[in-house]
Amino acid sequence: MNKSVALFFWASFILIGLSFEGFANIRLPAVLSNNMVLQQQSTANLWGWSSPGEKVFITTSWGTTVDSTIASGDAKWNIAIKTPAAGGPYTITFKGNNTIVLNNVLIGEVWVCSGQSNMEWSSLNGLPQMDAELPNSANSNIRFFHIPKTTALTPQDDCAATWTECNPETLKSFSAVAYYFGKQLQQKLNVPIGLINTSWGGTPAEVWTPEELVENDPELKAAAAKIGVTNWWPNAPGRAYNAMIAPITSFNIAGAIWYQGESNAGTASTYKELMTTLIDSWRKDWNKDFPFYYVQIAPFAYGNKNIGALLREAQTQTLTHPNTGMAVITDLVDDVKNIHPKNKQDVGARLAAWALAETYKKEGITYKSPMYKNMEVNKNKVTVYFDNAPNGLIIKGGEKKATEFYIAGDDKNFLPADVKIDGDHVILYNKQIKNPVAVRFAFSNTAIANIFSKEAGPDGQGLPVNPFRTDDWDVDTGKAD
Repeated sequence: MNKSVALFFWASFILIGLSFEGFANIRLPAVLSNNMVLQQQSTANLWGWSSPGEKVFITTSWGTTVDSTIASGDAKWNIAIKTPAAGGPYTITFKGNNTIVLNNVLIGEVWVCSGQSNMEWSSLNGLPQMDAELPNSANSNIRFFHIPKTTALTPQDDCAATWTECNPETLKSFSAVAYYFGKQLQQKLNVPIGLINTSWGGTPAEVWTPEELVENDPELKAAAAKIGVTNWWPNAPGRAYNAMIAPITSFNIAGAIWYQGESNAGTASTYKELMTTLIDSWRKDWNKDFPFYYVQIAPFAYGNKNIGALLREAQTQTLTHPNTGMAVITDLVDDVKNIHPKNKQDVGARLAAWALAETYKKEGITYKSPMYKNMEVNKNKVTVYFDNAPNGLIIKGGEKKATEFYIAGDDKNFLPADVKIDGDHVILYNKQIKNPVAVRFAFSNTAIANIFSKEAGPDGQGLPVNPFRTDDWDVDTGKAD
C-alpha cells in the first residue's frame, strides 16, 4: 500500500470515528423517567450524557418554548427549567441525535425518605396496617422511586431504579412510613407527591454521611471505628451515601424524612454531631436548606443499659439544628423486645404533621410533643415546666398516676416520684428525698410513659411528653440484667 492510499484510509477512519461520536445517543439518569414527580414552582434540574459538543433540545408540554443546552467535554449536559404549580400529567421531550419522551410526569412535592429498617419496612415484613391498606391503595397522585441497596467507594451519578405509580403491587415492597407520610400530604395538600425511598436496615448513620467528613473528624472517626462488621449491611462511612444519595442530589426536593438511630445507640455521645454533619452535607449537595424531619427511636430492650435513652437524648439535642423536627413515638410500641414497632401509620402521620405545619404552614395542627422547659425546686418538691402544652397535660390510658418520673438528691440516687399534674407543669415529690436536685423522665431503654398533651395530634389523641433528664451525671451503660 502506497503512502497516499494509507493516508486516505487513515483519514477515513478518523472521520468515521468522529461521525459516530457526533451522533451518539443522549442518555438520562434513572431518576428522570416516566411517571416521575418534579418539585412544583421551582427550578428543576434536568441532566444527562451525550457526545461532547452535542446540542440537546428540551420541550415540556406545560411550557411554550424550546430550551437547549450543549454537552461538555465530559460528555455531560444539564439545564434548569421552571416548573409550574402542581398538576399534570405532562410530557418532557429530549432531542439530540435520538429523541426521548418522558410521559405521565406530574408536578408536585418530592420527599426523600431514608434511614434503616424502621424506614425500610413494608407490608412484606408483616405489618397488619399495610395488609389492610393494600387493596385500596391505588393512587396515581402518589409516585415511588425505590433505590435498591447498593454501595460504592466513590459518589455515583446514577442508580438502578424507576418511578412507579402507587398501587397494591408497587406499595407491597415500599416503605410503610414513607407511604403513610406521603398519603397524608397528598390528602391534605391535594397535590401529587413523589417519594424517594433510599433506606437500608441495620445501617449506622455514618454510611449515609460523606466519608471524608467522618474520616477528617477525630471523634466521628473514632465512633465509626466501633461499628461492628456484619454480612447484612455496610459499616464503612460513605458507602450508602455514595450509591444511594449522591445520584439524586441534582433532583430538586421539598425535604427529607429520616428514621434511624438504633444502630448508633452504642455511640450516642457523637450522634448529634454526626447527624448535624449528615444534614449539612446533604443540604450542601442539594444546594438547598430543606427541612429534615426525623423519628425518635422507640423503647427497646438493648443489651446495654440506658444506651437507647442516651440516643434519644442526642436526637432531642439535634432539634437545635435549623429547620429540623422530631416525631416522638414512645407510645407506639407493642413489644419492647421488638426493635420494629408495627404501627407505621401513626409514625408517618406524625412526620407529616411536622411537614404540614412547618413546611406548608397549615394552621391548627398539633405536631410538637411537650418538651422539658425548666424546673424549680421549693423545699422538697420539684416543679417541672413544659413547652408545647398550651392546654395542659393529661394521663392517658385510664391510669390514675403519671409514670416514669424520677427525682434525686445530691447522692444521685433516683427514686420514683409522686406526680401532680397542674396545667402545663407537674409537681414531683418523694418523701425520702429532702433536697431534690435532678429529674429524669422516661430515661431508660424501655420506658413507656403515660403523660401526654391535651391537644389532639394526628391520630386524634395527645402527643407523648418527650423523654428528658435535667442532670449531666454519668449514666450506667453496663450490660443489661
